[in-house]
Amino acid sequence: MKRILFAASVSIAIAIAAPTVAQYQTKAFPLPNQTYIHDVAPAPNGSVFWTAQQDGMLGILDTKTGKNEFVKLGPNSAPHGVITAKNGIAWIADGGQEAIVSYDPKTKAVKVYKLPGSNGYTNLNTPTEDGDGNIWFTGQSGFHGRVNVTTGKVDLWKSPKGAGSYGMTTTPDGNVWFVSLASSYLGQVDRKTGDVKVIEFPVRNAGPRRVWSDSKGDLWISEWNTGQLAKYSPATGQWARYPLPTQARSQLYAVYVDSKDVVWVSNWGDDKIYSFDPKTQKFTSVAPSRPNAGVRQINGAPGVVMIPESEHATVMTINTGGSAS
Repeated sequence: MKRILFAASVSIAIAIAAPTVAQYQTKAFPLPNQTYIHDVAPAPNGSVFWTAQQDGMLGILDTKTGKNEFVKLGPNSAPHGVITAKNGIAWIADGGQEAIVSYDPKTKAVKVYKLPGSNGYTNLNTPTEDGDGNIWFTGQSGFHGRVNVTTGKVDLWKSPKGAGSYGMTTTPDGNVWFVSLASSYLGQVDRKTGDVKVIEFPVRNAGPRRVWSDSKGDLWISEWNTGQLAKYSPATGQWARYPLPTQARSQLYAVYVDSKDVVWVSNWGDDKIYSFDPKTQKFTSVAPSRPNAGVRQINGAPGVVMIPESEHATVMTINTGGSAS
């Protein structure tokens, strides 16, 4: 595996003001059977795809009626991450099947793409769609891979430094990046070879959990161990880091950038969701629908942010008003 270490200049940003309390309109959708929800993604007609990890199914929540339908993904399924491709197909990282699974809401077809060889428990985590329409994914045991959507071929590579490959995203130029939770680095994937350029964090043992690109190609990262929101700019190699304005412990799990380039994070330390406006560098806090929410990967569509509250099986939506400017 080819590994290149990049040096990067660092700037530290400090947000010292108390967070604004949100006046957003929220709505909670309790899910059936108290099933364990992990991640969410926008589905057609304002619905929400969600992974029912313990039930081995993909859930589809109709936010107009509150009703759910379920799609069986296969034997021993345990879905983790889910995204929606540009063509509307849902792609799921299914750790139970050791496979990437697709679901087409138009045809109702489910396709299972098994990982090649016998690699043990890859611990599949997060998918993303690259600029060619292919699906990349991470495995927390220290793997990353790709599904060629044209041929169905699945490639799998060992990630640098061993275990930890976790959150994954695609920048507007179509390139793929991921973070390693256990090994604390940011990686840029070569889409042709699968090789990874390793970019070290400005602090040791940051514990980057999730990563999301904004419209300019800057990467926003949730630091689980240090509790800070980080930004890396590939164009300049510069870092910025923003501590949450809270007296409680910060443990940032999810990060999501909406259509207006507002950044959203979930903090398990104080059981809140925060939005961060990069223009004003101000945080706004939002409470979950009920305490002890355990918010996993946030996602959304223009005008709405989707919150998966895993600890009490609820999807909460936040109406942010309007679309991208």
